[in-house]
Amino acid sequence: MSRFEDLGLIDPLLRAVKEEGYDTPTPIQQRTIKPVAEGKDLLGVAQTGTGKTAAFALPILQRLNAVPMPSPRHVRVLVLSPTRELASQIGESFARYGRFLHFRHTVVFGGVGQNPQATALRHGVDVLVATPGRPLDLIEQGIAKLDKVGIFVLDEADRMLDMGFIHDVRRIIGKLPKQRQTLFFSATMPQEIQALSKDILTNPVRIEVTPPATTVEKISQSLYHVDRHGKFGLLRKLLQDPSLKRTLVFTRTKRGANKLAEQLNAAFVKADAIHGNKAQSARERALENFKRGLSRVLVATDIAARGIDVDGVSHVVNYDMPDVPENYVHRIGRTARAGAEGSAIAFCSPEERDELKAVERLIRLRIPVRPVPAGIAHPAPEPPSPHGQRPALQAHAGHRQVQPPQHRPGPHPGPRHPAHAGQSPAPHPASAAGPGPNPPAPPSPAPAPQSHAPRPNAPSHHSVPRRIAWRKHRR
Repeated sequence: MSRFEDLGLIDPLLRAVKEEGYDTPTPIQQRTIKPVAEGKDLLGVAQTGTGKTAAFALPILQRLNAVPMPSPRHVRVLVLSPTRELASQIGESFARYGRFLHFRHTVVFGGVGQNPQATALRHGVDVLVATPGRPLDLIEQGIAKLDKVGIFVLDEADRMLDMGFIHDVRRIIGKLPKQRQTLFFSATMPQEIQALSKDILTNPVRIEVTPPATTVEKISQSLYHVDRHGKFGLLRKLLQDPSLKRTLVFTRTKRGANKLAEQLNAAFVKADAIHGNKAQSARERALENFKRGLSRVLVATDIAARGIDVDGVSHVVNYDMPDVPENYVHRIGRTARAGAEGSAIAFCSPEERDELKAVERLIRLRIPVRPVPAGIAHPAPEPPSPHGQRPALQAHAGHRQVQPPQHRPGPHPGPRHPAHAGQSPAPHPASAAGPGPNPPAPPSPAPAPQSHAPRPNAPSHHSVPRRIAWRKHRR
């Protein structure tokens, strides 16, 4: 099936899809739309950027259209997503695909006033898209009621786990009717997510478009080994290339995102930061500036990795390697969306090489290393080694490791104690006896008398610095 017409969609949905400019369904859409439209539970394992939202939104709208409109309206579809940005974009998808139908939807999340959300729910909606926290508050206030939900969608389930939302998700599931259709989507399938899917799905159709954690094939990946102090200089150098026209940069911390955005703006590169500490209005403004091309760079943390669905992202830069290797997949999935091509660049400092190894094990690929431009502080790249293992971290080029002092026979060049000034060191027993084929072994020395003055050749903490200097001179 290479056309949406072959999937059995009704005419209003086909018209909406055509107006969106889509002609050919993606693999997950080809395999998901029919079983969902038939009312079956579904377990979908798919990468981000594969057209997953349309894969469940289109058949859900078709199912809603197949039954009479209830009076009064109530929530019939509940979609849970981990981030506010992703929830907003799912809501926009329902609005676009359902433009020729007459359904209402609303998006509910925290960080903003609840009055507009409560008003929408009181007027009646068919589709509720939400993050886990706010619906529980509205349920406790008697504003939101989920007892008539017929279709439940849990999107980005593994991200829910990473962000600590699973407990809230289970509380919400406990308020849903037992008889319902459940759609469960996840980019990766750790053990905890597999256990959750078994608890809430009934005889599901399993759809796995690509193996878990396999990165999109159309993404060109590259790696720079760069010192952490040289990362900003390297980013500025790369941004001189006009092909980086819409660049998404990921940092590990919120503070790092703010600092990097400030540095880029100071360098006359328009940039905005987006992360969990930003007010919702600021996050929406930053995302809108990036979509419209008013900002060339958007700096984000992992909490926003799956909530950024922007067409035309040319490059994704992993400014910091992710602590969780699965996040690498979600980060670079922001480019090469819907069949387009894109590039992913990773910066790796010596302190982050363990994270790099974890990422390469997960994606089953050694990321190609590129040379760092001249003038950027960077360590020498590690040479490839068999079995996918990298050698131990070597010392930086140009830095000699100083070994601890060792005892060497012969006179010591260090300073003498004042008590022995003017004395010559005692000759070696062999030289005193004269030359010979087998000189007699020196007698065992008698125990030295207790004295506060050190022996002439005894190493002391005063002599160590000069000893090292003398040994360097000999080299």
